[in-house]
Amino acid sequence: MDFQQMQRDLLLQRWRSERQLGLPRSTPGEHNRISDVPGVRVGHFTLDQGEQQSGVTAIMPPGENLFSQPLPCGAAVFNGFAKPVGLVQLEELGVLQTPILLSNTLAVGTLFTALVREAIGRNPELGRSLPTVNPLALECNDGWLNDIQALAITEAMAQQAMASASVAFARGSVGAGRGMSCFSLKGGIGTASRRIEPLNAKLGVLVLANFGALTALTLDGVRLGEMIAPLLPELAPQRDAGSIIIIMATDAALDARQLKRVARRAGAGLGRLGSYWGHGSGDIAVAFSTQPSPQPPDDARLEPLLAAAADATEQAVLDALLSATAVTGFRGHHRPALSEVLDQLVSHGEPKR
Repeated sequence: MDFQQMQRDLLLQRWRSERQLGLPRSTPGEHNRISDVPGVRVGHFTLDQGEQQSGVTAIMPPGENLFSQPLPCGAAVFNGFAKPVGLVQLEELGVLQTPILLSNTLAVGTLFTALVREAIGRNPELGRSLPTVNPLALECNDGWLNDIQALAITEAMAQQAMASASVAFARGSVGAGRGMSCFSLKGGIGTASRRIEPLNAKLGVLVLANFGALTALTLDGVRLGEMIAPLLPELAPQRDAGSIIIIMATDAALDARQLKRVARRAGAGLGRLGSYWGHGSGDIAVAFSTQPSPQPPDDARLEPLLAAAADATEQAVLDALLSATAVTGFRGHHRPALSEVLDQLVSHGEPKR
């Protein structure tokens, strides 16, 4: 038996016995989700109506009024085939002024308006005697499973996602992740967290996963996608396109420049999974700190945080894949759940080549 085959057998054995995949390279937080960072909450609105399979996900940082008391924030754009709003001013000023909303590509305008209304509700003179606000809304294209032309996402859905935010939240085929595909399987919302002991801090990650070609899917060095592909000959292929949004939160007191460095390390986590950020993919990471500080730590102390950012991103994508349930939507298009496919592999063994 060669080494690759042994690794495959160990991977499937762990799935069979523990219903888990992937070994974290650093210590997870208490609940292994972004809300392990104190004050961070997540909410969803899920649209599941026939050919309309979409939704909104809200990431709510701590603070009653982010417009008047913004948080340090940085972003990294790995591939800019994307239609977000808010990144230009975020890059210039390095602060987060609103909650973060995620949805499908053609809903970005609606998310912008919802965030403006939320900020006006807290700041009645916004845009009058006060400056305007910089809403942050990001997207992935869910048009394979969702009739994106229906423009079904409303402000009320965005408001409900924000109002429902909690430290305990669903993952997988929910919220903005409802119509997303990942490695030709069902993608969506995933999360992970890591303890950063040298900084006495935590790092949390949430992903909206909608990217990757199946045969490239790699886990712990195992070409998992190559094992799966023969089981799914009818599966509609997916290029390494479609996008991923990665949101990071930390209670380490970093400045915007340092947060951008942390955000950039998400790319290493994506690479471990087999992604190369294909032509049609919008791959963006945003990192914010819940602890503004005039004296951030020396950059040399960031080393464990940089490593954790890559690790937690990889694990969050895996969480999205394993948490997702199968969805059939627009024009009968279907994406199966990774958990179902792994059960097939365990039951029938690896297909002959």
